[in-house]
Amino acid sequence: MFEMLAAAASAEAPPAWIQWAPIIGMVVIFWFLIIRPQMKRQKEHQAKISGLKKGDQVVTAGGLVGKVAKVDEHYAEIDLAQGVRVKAVKSTIGDIIPPGGSAAND
Repeated sequence: MFEMLAAAASAEAPPAWIQWAPIIGMVVIFWFLIIRPQMKRQKEHQAKISGLKKGDQVVTAGGLVGKVAKVDEHYAEIDLAQGVRVKAVKSTIGDIIPPGGSAAND
């Protein structure tokens, strides 16, 4: 019995990189399953918003649907109904409705 304890005590500890392998593995998994897809969606959204032009039908992050009347560097003026125009920050525009979709002010 004492021989087994003595043999176990004299055994060397595993290398340090083996102790860090599970943590590194979790970071890699988080990168490919969470961080990378989110960065890809953000890049696609940024490209879509940068291509915003007058006449596009959009949905804001608040759920308002309207037609773009004017676009500048940071803002977009959106017609929600006849005589109702709001100014929205471009980054708050959630999606651009493709032509043929229905909008609130048709």
